[in-house]
Amino acid sequence: MSSGKGPLSGVRIIELAGLGPAPFGAMLLADMGAEVIRIDRMGGGSGIGVDPKFDVLARNRKNVRLDLKHPDGKQALMRMIEQADGLIEGFRPGVLERLGFAPDDLLARNPRLVIGRMTGWGQDGPLALTAGHDINYIALTGALFSIGSKNGPPVPPLNLVGDFGGGGLILAFGMVCALLEARGSGRGQVVDAAMVDGAALLMAGVHGMLAQGMFQEKRGETILNGGAPFYAVYECADGEYVTIGSLEPQFFAELMARLEIDAEVFGNRNDPRLWPEQRVIMENVFKSRTRDEWTTLLQDTDVCFAPVLRMTEAPSHPHNKDRGVYVDIGGVSQPAPAPRFSRTQAGTCEAPAMPGAHTDEVLANYGFAAEEIEHLHAGNAIAGPEEGK
Repeated sequence: MSSGKGPLSGVRIIELAGLGPAPFGAMLLADMGAEVIRIDRMGGGSGIGVDPKFDVLARNRKNVRLDLKHPDGKQALMRMIEQADGLIEGFRPGVLERLGFAPDDLLARNPRLVIGRMTGWGQDGPLALTAGHDINYIALTGALFSIGSKNGPPVPPLNLVGDFGGGGLILAFGMVCALLEARGSGRGQVVDAAMVDGAALLMAGVHGMLAQGMFQEKRGETILNGGAPFYAVYECADGEYVTIGSLEPQFFAELMARLEIDAEVFGNRNDPRLWPEQRVIMENVFKSRTRDEWTTLLQDTDVCFAPVLRMTEAPSHPHNKDRGVYVDIGGVSQPAPAPRFSRTQAGTCEAPAMPGAHTDEVLANYGFAAEEIEHLHAGNAIAGPEEGK
């Protein structure tokens, strides 16, 4: 990330390389201009087998390789943490402590430090020390139960709800909140970001609807999870799909007009008993044209329409192209940083760095003398991109 760009310019974060949500949270901070230093293990990358070139979640960071089992490697990391505003880690509870970096010790060395801890179950609770993945965390919140077709099993929504929405986004939000507070108080703290907490939080609005009787605990039978024929996905003549979200009466009226369906024949859209018959009417209409034909007819109207695009199609959609929703970095198409700012726009995205690509440069920037860096290399406590593989 270009220096001096983005609303988080001047913030220094140390990231201990991990999987999924923690790197995503670190990426969000780096996208916004924070100087995020990614600490990779001596064996290479984070251990998920992804070629660093394609590890989009590692973009916009400088990369250092340290041996955190080596006393000198530990000391090097501690010196960096003493100068940082924040630390991000995604280990199971207790691992950071066993490495010799207990939060209380870190805060004693750097009282302003914000320590972001990303886990699935949280730092405490009966399940805290057990293994899990996105699908398990969202299962415990009611989110997974609510997603899927009628008479079918729950369908995992990729790993968007637990890992990224409930995990990395909540971690980044928590880090920024604590960093802002530390500016006034001069005191850091631990941010306990748990994917089960975040996934539950994403369901807040649905809980309100459930309490009011507007949402039923039935897959594929409610307004927002595929039951309503006016908020649904439909197959087209070419086997592709389109979406309709005509929730409001005025949007629904325009939908009926555009589809040339008699609203009186269609019946009361607010009567769930009629939804199965109404869905058949809609299915037959949408199968009469291709996805692109429907896009031409409905895209610029207020029926609340969009075609269902593949990931490879999304960057070339006119709206996405006009706003620059996607960028190409090193030949890899990926989402651009978001949100956007009128005055402190983020800088140009940088491709993910090779593990250890900036070891010497970063240590020098953190006050390590040339002879100290040479000593650390000689003792295999640190490594560049081609060492210690």
